[in-house]
Amino acid sequence: MTTATTHTTSAAPAPGVSRRTDVALWATQIALALFFAVASGFPKLAGIAAAAESFDRIGYGDWFMYLVGGLEVAGAIGLLVPRLAGLAALALTGLMAGAEIFLWAYLDTTYWYTPLILAAILGWIAYGRRRATAALFRQLPHRAR
Repeated sequence: MTTATTHTTSAAPAPGVSRRTDVALWATQIALALFFAVASGFPKLAGIAAAAESFDRIGYGDWFMYLVGGLEVAGAIGLLVPRLAGLAALALTGLMAGAEIFLWAYLDTTYWYTPLILAAILGWIAYGRRRATAALFRQLPHRAR
């Protein structure tokens, strides 16, 4: 008598998180991906005057604006790729830390809390996707010592 194993292709939650948490993570990742790509990254890449003005005030000019915009769009794409979502969230958290520093050092601190809120949410995503991030790092080739 042989037994066959059935493999389903249904969307299972990521290892270590409940289905409810996985759905919440995905909903948040999609919302943040839209924010970082459309509302934050695209205006910088398109050279919209409001975005250019703030980068001119910090003294780094257009090249830095395009760099930050490119990193935001790359991070947004990464949030939508299951294997990269945790790593993208970590990278965007670093970008938000930089935004907080520049905000306090060079810009009006009216909305000082925005990068902190985004960083906290991104930290939750990075934590929720930590197993996928660890698996990604395990796949890197090990160098001989």
